Amino acid sequence: MKTLNVIGAGRVGRTLAHLLHHNQVFAIEGVLDGTAAGARAAAGFIGAGAPAETIDLMRPSDLWMVTTPDRRIADVCAKLVAAGLLRAGDVVFHCSGALASSELESAAAAGAHVASVHPLKTFAAPTDAIRTFPGTPCVAEGDSAALEVLVPAFESIGGRSLKIESGQKTLYHAACVLVSNDLVALVETGLRCYERAGIAREAASEMIDPIVRETVDNVFRSGTVHALTGPVARGDDLVVTRHLEALGAPDAQIAAVYRALGRVAVELSREQGHAGDEALARIEALLGR
Repeated sequence: MKTLNVIGAGRVGRTLAHLLHHNQVFAIEGVLDGTAAGARAAAGFIGAGAPAETIDLMRPSDLWMVTTPDRRIADVCAKLVAAGLLRAGDVVFHCSGALASSELESAAAAGAHVASVHPLKTFAAPTDAIRTFPGTPCVAEGDSAALEVLVPAFESIGGRSLKIESGQKTLYHAACVLVSNDLVALVETGLRCYERAGIAREAASEMIDPIVRETVDNVFRSGTVHALTGPVARGDDLVVTRHLEALGAPDAQIAAVYRALGRVAVELSREQGHAGDEALARIEALLGR
C-alpha cells in the first residue's frame, strides 16, 4: 500500500485523510499542522499517522497531500523540496479549488508528479463530511502520472472524478463560490430585508425555509429557466419599480444585489417566453439604471 503524508490537517485535510485511511487506500505516514497540538488532534481524528512539528522531521512518502490555505501552498511545497524528502516519482497534490497544480512547480522541478484535486463539497464539520462524501465531484488536473494514482484513490472513497484544464481552475472556483458561499450571503441579505420589514430574524428564517428548499429542488428538477417565478417571470415592471424604491432607501448595496440578479432573471424570463418583450424591456431599463 502506498504511503501518504498530510501537510495542513484542517477540516479538508483530516476529512480526506480519514477517508483514505479507513477505506485502506493509502497508509497515513505523517501529519503536519500549524501547531504540534493541531497535528496530534488531526492524527487522532484520522486514526493514523505520526504527528510532526516541522516538515524536516517527516519521513519520505509516496504521496504528499498539501491542504494548507491557498496562499501557503507554493511556500510549503518549496520547504518540502528544501527538506530533501521528495524522491523522483513521488506524487504531490493540493486540494485548492482556485489554484492549479502549477503552484507545485518546485516539486515538479525536483522530479515529483504534481496535480490538484478539488472535492466540490462543504467541509464545515468533518464528521458530517465523512458521512456524506460519497457522490462528491472531485475536479482534477495535473500530470497524467499523478492523476493515474489520484483519480482511482478519490473514486475509492466515493468521489466522482471530473477533469478540468489547468487554466480554467480560477473561473471554475468562482462558480463554486457563487452557487455555495454567495447563496449563503444571499439568504443573509434576504433576512436583513425581512428584519427591516418588521419580521424577526428567527421567524423569517422559519418562514423562508420551505420556499428556499422548494426553489432549489425546482432548479435541479426542471432547470433554471423553468424554475424562475415572481415579478420578472411575469413581466410585472410595476412591482419591480416598487421593490427598487423600497430597497434603495435603506441600503443601496442590497438594491445593487437585486439589480444584478434581476438582470440575469430577465434573461431567464425571455427564455421562458411567458412575459411580453415590452414588459421585460421596461424591467431591464429599471434594473440597468
